[in-house]
Amino acid sequence: MVGNALIWCVCFVKERLINIAYGATFSLFQVVCILLEIYLCSMMLLKGKKTVQFILCIIALPAMFSFAPNFAYSPQNRHIPLKNIAPSTHLSLYQQLALAYKGLSFTAYKMALAGMQELLQAGKIQNDAVLTIIDFSLPSSQKRLFVIDLLHGALLYNTYVAHGKNSGKLMATQFSNRANSYKSSLGFYVTENTYRGKHGFALRLNGLEPGINDNAYKRGIVIHSAPYASEKFIKAQGYLGRSEGCPALPPKLAPAIIQTIKNGSCIFAYSPSEHYLTASAIISQLPDSLSGNFSTAANFSL
Repeated sequence: MVGNALIWCVCFVKERLINIAYGATFSLFQVVCILLEIYLCSMMLLKGKKTVQFILCIIALPAMFSFAPNFAYSPQNRHIPLKNIAPSTHLSLYQQLALAYKGLSFTAYKMALAGMQELLQAGKIQNDAVLTIIDFSLPSSQKRLFVIDLLHGALLYNTYVAHGKNSGKLMATQFSNRANSYKSSLGFYVTENTYRGKHGFALRLNGLEPGINDNAYKRGIVIHSAPYASEKFIKAQGYLGRSEGCPALPPKLAPAIIQTIKNGSCIFAYSPSEHYLTASAIISQLPDSLSGNFSTAANFSL
């Protein structure tokens, strides 16, 4: 009896620790798992008294939520600064969200998080709940845009994203900060406001790296939807359609993604480029274990 009761307590404590670590509400999956654990434990404790088991399960739901951190259910306290959460917590998301299986480079992920930390400390990022990574080490035929909810530990979007027509065909290997280069730019960005233009609903971007992407706003580099950023185009051509340098998204997802990441969130466009690694002041400040040591043919021009 004592052993079974101990198992029951462990079930609650385990879920409490998980949610304290992430500062998030209980997910539906967690609710179901805990209720199942409670039910199984009650079966052992009560030996078939199903009426009491049912009552316990009903009581368990509000009791379970009382174990969660108070701020997780307070609207005014939902925002948890990234700098106040242990880096190990976020690094564990890479495995929990199966980002390797989805193709996201672990180096890109680590660099994105570390660089975002630097930008937060410099006061250049206003929304630290969401992080967007564009992994240009992947071909355009793969879903290489990742929108990660750091607050709740969830992958919100994983979809296709176009690169500039002069950056390459299937792979983006050429990058530039110059106007009319029709090339993509690497590095860290902060999202600005939305507007409606020739591409419909779009999101302005502000490049945060001098000489690398700081001409993005002047170049009109924005996130917008495009019919060529679709699986249909890939099936017909073998690669995604290309833009004039903008990270164009599938029309069905673009509006929702734009609404999610607008107004001060961080975007990191990654490629294993020695040129970028050398030129980036943000990356150069990171430990060697994060910045990596690459040898690649990817080129970058100012």
